[in-house]
Amino acid sequence: MGAVSGNGPAGGIAKRSVTIAGHRTSVSLEAEFWDALGEIARERGLSLGALVAEIDAGRGTGNLSSALRLHVLAALRAGAQRP
Repeated sequence: MGAVSGNGPAGGIAKRSVTIAGHRTSVSLEAEFWDALGEIARERGLSLGALVAEIDAGRGTGNLSSALRLHVLAALRAGAQRP
């Protein structure tokens, strides 16, 4: 499981502390991406930290911020294909 804490300005870059597999790291994303990740987590019945940890575990190369943005994009595309 993972935990997320921190706040940032709306519309700007928000840096949050994330605990993944017992290790703390910081992730910087635009506030809108944090909002979208929160929505995805709620839809799946997960905490935001758990979703971030799941995405981290499934990513290949690249950094966590990029993996989180790509996850939001994939969810948006999947939603657009639903009737």
